[in-house]
Amino acid sequence: MKKLILLAVALVATFTADAQVTINDVKVEKSLTVEGQELMLNGAGLREKLWFDLYVGALYTTVKSGDGSTLVDADLAMAITLDITDSKVTQDKMKSAVEDGFEDSCTDAERAAIKGDITRFIGFFKDAIVEGDEFQIAYVPGKGTMVSKNGKALGTIAGIEFKRALFGIWLGDDPADEDLKEGMLGKS
Repeated sequence: MKKLILLAVALVATFTADAQVTINDVKVEKSLTVEGQELMLNGAGLREKLWFDLYVGALYTTVKSGDGSTLVDADLAMAITLDITDSKVTQDKMKSAVEDGFEDSCTDAERAAIKGDITRFIGFFKDAIVEGDEFQIAYVPGKGTMVSKNGKALGTIAGIEFKRALFGIWLGDDPADEDLKEGMLGKS
């Protein structure tokens, strides 16, 4: 089944000469700039649940890596973009998915230590989410995790502990979607 899904993603994704990738009609840029630092595309993939294509996720890093644990722990600039591709992704479902993601990405003690940060992050999803929205979650050492929606800053949460837990949702040992993790790590 996994091979069939990977084949389907490969058929959906097309690469252009400038290394831009298109997944599920979303053009994923080959690089993006965060706080003046250029990050390169590490990989991208499609978040699926049942037969719904929920969003395209892309990971940008300063150094390409196929090791999720190393990236989660790294105190290096990096970013994740989430391009919503299905109207089934609502603010309530996003909040619930993020809560579940934190439960899977860190221990109870780790979660307790950043509880206020998690609550603040979930608060960033207070406005309606519609198909076509893009979220950018960018970590900058010494500054923290900056979140924006459609280019509008929503807020910044300081601390590497929060970044580790958040990026662990997609890149950790128990990711939200294994195939998306593989795509973000450049393995599919």
